[in-house]
Amino acid sequence: MTLKKGLLGKWLIIVLPLLAAGLLLFPTFRASQLEKQRLELVKAKNETALAAFDKENGETLRKNKEQSLKLGLDLRGGIYVTLEADVIRLLEESAMRDAVDDVFLETLEKTRQQVDAGGDDDVLPVFLKNFDAIARPKGRKLFSYFDAGSNRDLSEDAIVKRLERNINEAIDQAIEVVRQRIDKYGVAETTIQKQGTRRIVIELPGVNNEAEVRSLLQTTARLEFKLVRNNAQIVRTFYAIDQLLKNKGVDASASTTATAAASSTATTTAASTATASAGGADSAKKDPYAGLTDDQKREKFKKDYPFTSMFVTYFNPPGEGQQPIPVIYEKNEFPEGDYSFQIPDESVQKFEEIMARADVRRIMGTEYQAIISAKPEPFFERQGVKLYYIYGVLAKPELTGDVISDATATFDPTNNAPMVMMDMNADGSASWARITGANIKKRIAIVLDDRVYSAPTVQNKITGGRSQITGSSTIDEARLLEIVLKAGALKAPVKIVEERVIGPSLGEDSIRKGIISGAIAALLVVLFMILYYATAGVLADLAVLVNITIIIAVLAAFAGTLTLPGIAGLILTLGMAVDTNILVFERIREELHHGRSLRAAVDEGFKRAFNAILDSNITTMITGAILYYLGTGPIRGFAVTLMIGIVITLFTGITLSKVFFELILSRGATTFNLGQPASEKA
Repeated sequence: MTLKKGLLGKWLIIVLPLLAAGLLLFPTFRASQLEKQRLELVKAKNETALAAFDKENGETLRKNKEQSLKLGLDLRGGIYVTLEADVIRLLEESAMRDAVDDVFLETLEKTRQQVDAGGDDDVLPVFLKNFDAIARPKGRKLFSYFDAGSNRDLSEDAIVKRLERNINEAIDQAIEVVRQRIDKYGVAETTIQKQGTRRIVIELPGVNNEAEVRSLLQTTARLEFKLVRNNAQIVRTFYAIDQLLKNKGVDASASTTATAAASSTATTTAASTATASAGGADSAKKDPYAGLTDDQKREKFKKDYPFTSMFVTYFNPPGEGQQPIPVIYEKNEFPEGDYSFQIPDESVQKFEEIMARADVRRIMGTEYQAIISAKPEPFFERQGVKLYYIYGVLAKPELTGDVISDATATFDPTNNAPMVMMDMNADGSASWARITGANIKKRIAIVLDDRVYSAPTVQNKITGGRSQITGSSTIDEARLLEIVLKAGALKAPVKIVEERVIGPSLGEDSIRKGIISGAIAALLVVLFMILYYATAGVLADLAVLVNITIIIAVLAAFAGTLTLPGIAGLILTLGMAVDTNILVFERIREELHHGRSLRAAVDEGFKRAFNAILDSNITTMITGAILYYLGTGPIRGFAVTLMIGIVITLFTGITLSKVFFELILSRGATTFNLGQPASEKA
């Protein structure tokens, strides 16, 4: 019984990792199947069948793609873009306008010439060196041009530190703006990362419209403060959009779990309202949902309310502790007061497409806008649901971001909650006092590129230009708001310095060559191990096969991206996995040669080889970590695959290989062919 339990445990060590790998790789397999089916419908130009396919399988395809292994730009094709922040422009905009003179401009021009000639150099040291050579001999100091801000230290060191901070944050601001634009553009599996001191590398797999991408990335960011008006007027406008789309027969709803649940709740409430208002025996006749199943009710609800069925509307009664009431768009009768709107992630793109229509814009008019929040609501996101808020705002901004002089994420000393301190210049301070004074207990949305990052409630009139913005749930959220606020204060426009289009055919060629090279490498390794180590080589080959399978599954589990360097990492890992087995087999050979029994030789072989295996893998892991930390793009892809491979190799090369031997020994074997001469066999 003890032997059977032991054997069961050994088989589980083999089977469980393979089952886990299969489960992790299934979304990749399923997504590949569905994409192939959809591509065939696209090629056939069968729009009816394509619409039916998207309705039935669209959500399944999306979820499986999120959990599947991604192909990098070099394998899939797409656009590779390098952006560069104009730090010299930032220095110019950071200077006091009245102080800028020919000496300062000469210093900037000299700096630009040197930086452009030298590539991705750190700009500030070059500027300071030129300032010392050009401006100081003419009696100029840094504080002749730059304000130290709220810092009481008026030394030049304080100014340099402030400029360093602004330059470092400029890249973060640019990355956030680019990320939001690309998210709105709808490009999945995008890679955005910082390179050097002032560059951003962007990879857009599957995209080939250069002009559209260029326009998207080079548009100037716009930060605005807009008054929130989630009132009955915006709700009535949404009702009018419903009627417009219904009359035109447009199905604007999204087939998602969150939307279906919201529609179900609203449908039930609508049906109950209709029944209650009808009264008596006539209620069934006046209830449009009477006699329908739940699924039929949901479908009818989507057709009756093609716009508002995409999101949930709540009326917020005045007073503390009042629960929000779901709103039914049954009649154009809505009480005056405050409303809130929640929309699931899957419906955001359709919502914005509808809002961009000319006929819908005419209904909205020029006074109001409906804007989505930049980030999903944290409470629901922690529960695995991405819900965004819709904000009704006045279209005309009350203030723009150019009045902000500084913003800092910090903690409220009274309750240790995250908050952001925002400072404005003199012009902004005067306007801000007027705006906040006229909107006490009302909300003001902070909008960047038509996305609401925060909508704080004005508690009192703010004078002096220094505001305290609370409501951030984490310090990271507060830092993001700090970056957004500074995006309107720091002028560091980005320009495209490199742009490459990689065609799908090149990607297919890379995949083919990668698979061929990997297959040749694997075949050579398999043949070598079998020819040199005989039966033991077969066991090593099985362990390597499991190794590669688990590595790919782990990459898929972390939504990793497979690139050509990643394939190279896989091939290198294959060699290292075999090397681990070679060290073990040679040790076992030595022990058998010295007259030990097969069991003793196996135990001693694995034990004595362990230190050498561990040492070699640790040194390779350190190399991989250095490559990941210092490298960018493809080098990082190679390093990640290599490091994952090392960890898996230690498992398969030591634990799994030994389990194979243990299973053979459990059957009473006293000899085993490791490829050594017959005279050395036990």
